[in-house]
Amino acid sequence: MINTVVISSLLLMTLLIFTGLNLSLKKQLKFIIDKLNAKEEQLSDIQEMFHALIKQHEKEGHEQRERFDKHQLESIKTLHETISKSVLSIQHHITLTLNQNSEQLTQQVRYLTQNTDQHLKDISGQVEKRLTEGFDKTTAIFSDVIKRLALIDQAQAKLTELSSSMVSLQEVLSDKRSRGAFGEVQLSHLIHNMLPEQHFALQYSLSNGCRVDAMLFLPNPSGHIGIDSKFPLERYRELQNTELASNDRKLVEQQFRIDIRRHIDNIAEKYIIPGETADGAVMFIPAEAVFAEIHAHYAEIIEYAYQRRVWVVSPTTLMAILTTASAVLKDDATRQQVHIIQEHLAKLGIDFARFQKRMDNLSRHITQAHQDVEDIHKSSRKITQRFSKIENVELESSSDTASILSHEDAALIEDESVD
Repeated sequence: MINTVVISSLLLMTLLIFTGLNLSLKKQLKFIIDKLNAKEEQLSDIQEMFHALIKQHEKEGHEQRERFDKHQLESIKTLHETISKSVLSIQHHITLTLNQNSEQLTQQVRYLTQNTDQHLKDISGQVEKRLTEGFDKTTAIFSDVIKRLALIDQAQAKLTELSSSMVSLQEVLSDKRSRGAFGEVQLSHLIHNMLPEQHFALQYSLSNGCRVDAMLFLPNPSGHIGIDSKFPLERYRELQNTELASNDRKLVEQQFRIDIRRHIDNIAEKYIIPGETADGAVMFIPAEAVFAEIHAHYAEIIEYAYQRRVWVVSPTTLMAILTTASAVLKDDATRQQVHIIQEHLAKLGIDFARFQKRMDNLSRHITQAHQDVEDIHKSSRKITQRFSKIENVELESSSDTASILSHEDAALIEDESVD
């Protein structure tokens, strides 16, 4: 209650104070309001002027942009017309130049074609002779190939007959000797069917006393490549036994690896001799199934064979190797004949150069003869004209005749000097 009274007293006193000051403040406030109104009017005028300037600026900018666009369009149009005229002029010039070059090229080609035809006619006899010789050699080669294909067909027929008469592989290959003989026979048939006899030997003896199943005699850098047949069939049969226990299978796989490695080591040690054989040898496995088993599940053995420079092959892959060897032999035989072909080509080039020189000389003689014929024809025509004049002239007197003859003689001398 007391606080309310105090607050009311303070408000009353404050009101009295503000009432006393109100009169002076009203005058000052009126003065300030008048100034503010004046300032507001000035500010309004300034804003109107600013808006007017902005509108004028926008109008001038729009007009200036229109003038710029119009000028730019005119410049582009002028530039386009200039470029079009230049392009047309260039096209006309290029067309004219191309036509001139085409005519010149046509004349040169015609002249060159005539000379070439003549040259080809002259050398066609020699070329035909050499081509005939080449065709004869090619025919002989094809005949030899056909004979060898007939031999291959006969060998395949024999193999088919042999396979039909076989009861099973187990009965035929019951022991190691049978397997060895089977591999050697198969190897012999493959090599005989693919290579000439002078390029291989069976049961070839080396300087170290070892005897390899087959030795291929290839040109350098291949050299002599030994091929030995190996047939690890017993371990392979054990691997194919589905009833084999897991531990026993691991032991058989380990023994199979050991056997293959031993075969690889034997071939590398016995049949790779520096200076006598190539730096590698071939291990021939007669059974495709054994070869596939090694490649499919024993990649480390193949890698080891590569490290020892021994290539493991089957009948199919050996056929590819022998085909490559046959191609190498044919290429070497062809390369030995290259110098003969080069020698004939060099002689043919010399003959052609001599022919070109003689043709140039003949062309000059023909040109000179043509010029001489033209001169003779001109002199003959003038003499004929003089005889015609003499026949048409009526002789009146000897003096006139003498003057005429003297005049004609002088004209004749003058014409001969001109000729």
